[in-house]
Amino acid sequence: MGQVYFMSEINSIAEFEGFDWDEANIQKNWIKHKVTPTECEQLFFNKPLLIADDEKHSKMEKRYYALGHTNENRYLFIAFTARNNLIRVISARNMNQKERRIYTNL
Repeated sequence: MGQVYFMSEINSIAEFEGFDWDEANIQKNWIKHKVTPTECEQLFFNKPLLIADDEKHSKMEKRYYALGHTNENRYLFIAFTARNNLIRVISARNMNQKERRIYTNL
């Protein structure tokens, strides 16, 4: 269970240099789902991690989603985009049952 699974055009998490935070998205994720930026960042460093293309929401720009867990084992779904080698989190929430089943079977 120590792997990163890519089902997207992203080939390596190492291609990212950090995070690009939008204040409105930070507030939205906290108000709607009580997810902090720190929790979002932790997800990308903990394994296993699943990253996949989000074709349904890629109309304006290429989007991805990630399934992973925080240091406190909170299971999260994160929608994000990549801008200038930075991860820009769009939304974050707890995984639903289907997502959690996929993630725990990695």
